[in-house]
Amino acid sequence: MTPPRVIAMLPCADIDEITAFFDALGFAVTYRQVRPNPYVVVDGHGFELHYYGMEGHLPESSHSTCGVIVEDTGQIFEAFAAGLRAKYGKLPVAGFPRITRPRPRKNVGGVTGFSLIDPAGNWIRFFRDRAEPAAPGSPLHESLLNAVVLADSKGDVPQAAKILRGAIARAEDGDDAMAEARDFLGELEERLAGEGDAT
Repeated sequence: MTPPRVIAMLPCADIDEITAFFDALGFAVTYRQVRPNPYVVVDGHGFELHYYGMEGHLPESSHSTCGVIVEDTGQIFEAFAAGLRAKYGKLPVAGFPRITRPRPRKNVGGVTGFSLIDPAGNWIRFFRDRAEPAAPGSPLHESLLNAVVLADSKGDVPQAAKILRGAIARAEDGDDAMAEARDFLGELEERLAGEGDAT
């Protein structure tokens, strides 16, 4: 008996924009129709995504998401990052499209994950298929994990930056999490600047 198969069907305003975006990430179109309703299927890296055209769809109003479980988030992230840099000249971390970096996610038991937000505003969330054991961390490390959840899972970049700024100010310079926390805060500030919010 064939097991059930779940297919993500995500909204977009323009299937051709979606096609061009995923082409840069190493996907190929396996199905496309314009009438009676716009619909496209892109396939790459061992999975497929389906998109349907929806008139008036705005990326900033999107609430659609799907999850993809992979063996190695680092490998697929690097493939996407190379394609995004080739297409946009840099790694987009603000606006639409954008991508977050692979980090352990406290809200999913420490499993490493990242999010790819497509031009239509859909969140495609990638998770490693298993968690890595994590040792208890300092207060700064815990704040870093909380900031990752806020920014990369919930999209609340201003609150994540606020938490991390405070935690960095309170932490000792020798804290093992300091370099990673400062690096992530720099990324958050870049996202805020890219969104026109310098708070």
